[in-house]
Amino acid sequence: MLKEFKAFAMKGNVVDLAVAVIIGGAFGKIVASFISNIVMPPIGLLLGGVDFTDLVIILKDATETNAAVTIDYGIFIGVVLDFLIIAFIIFMAIKGINSLKKKEEVKPVEVPKTAEDILLLREIRDLLQK
Repeated sequence: MLKEFKAFAMKGNVVDLAVAVIIGGAFGKIVASFISNIVMPPIGLLLGGVDFTDLVIILKDATETNAAVTIDYGIFIGVVLDFLIIAFIIFMAIKGINSLKKKEEVKPVEVPKTAEDILLLREIRDLLQK
């Protein structure tokens, strides 16, 4: 069982996936910092200094013993904006990466040149027509 687990864990796909998850987590932190510290302040400024976290619907006021019950739709709006910005940044990054890749040349299909190949292809064509 240990040998099977080792073979499974050391397969290229599993190791590649593990590396992708780790790098994705680190990249996620970078993107989250970029959005919250660089992108969102100007957006808030353009919207008149609105801080989305302050937008709430109070369902029940706070008492001395209990906190207020609220629907924090402002946080949701911020998360949706974060997602849209992240999706756009990833789209632009992938588009840039794809433009840097060499376009693969299309190789022409070789046509059989012998008389036997032509006869064989004709037979196949005739059988397919039937």
